[in-house]
Amino acid sequence: MATVVIASPSSECVTAAEMHILIVEDNVHLAGELAGLTMRAGFTADVAGSLREARETLAKKAYLLALIDRGLPDGDGAALASDIRRLHPGARVMLLTALAETREKIEGLDAGADDYLTKPFEPDELMARIRACVRRAGDNAAPPLTLANLRFSVDTREVRVDDLPLVLQKRELALLESLLRRSGRVALRESIADDVFGKSDDVNWHTLAALVSQLRTRLKEAGAAVEIHTARGLGYFISRAEG
Repeated sequence: MATVVIASPSSECVTAAEMHILIVEDNVHLAGELAGLTMRAGFTADVAGSLREARETLAKKAYLLALIDRGLPDGDGAALASDIRRLHPGARVMLLTALAETREKIEGLDAGADDYLTKPFEPDELMARIRACVRRAGDNAAPPLTLANLRFSVDTREVRVDDLPLVLQKRELALLESLLRRSGRVALRESIADDVFGKSDDVNWHTLAALVSQLRTRLKEAGAAVEIHTARGLGYFISRAEG
């Protein structure tokens, strides 16, 4: 991992100690350019070249913002968004990619990213978007995910039904968040599995189905006015309960 540091940064929202950015980019030349851009703006930048290296880094250090390329040698960089949300709920995530299709952008944002910029990009636009993300990071906590009488606090990982707390297991929480972020449309099994189990795990679909069934039961027992539906052969989606 490479580290670039500059002293005495200025920011209206955060202190110098908080201005750490993680750049996840396997192109050494581009990673160096990104580090230089952020350094000149007053940030400290750590550079990781793969999902594995980024996860090792995230486990050891908190970041204000992660700037992530989707096309990494060991997988889709968007998979890091769920890791960052779990480990550092207040951090912001920006995806960089050559994938310009609307569907690809939607998938990245649904995975938990705050912003999305396609390559090639203008340095000034990139820095403007980073500043916007930093301002949001300095604001109040991220808004909760809500559906009917169900409320999921992204920052505190708390779930409430009619304002009463509902205690869920770690993977149940990850599954619920994955579904709520895609509320109203089908969440593909592969995307849910990445959010819940991580890309490195070989997921048995029966295991995922069992977890979905388990979460359905927990939500029903708590009186949540939501339903988790199965889209056969595709995945699952969550919606308000009928009636």
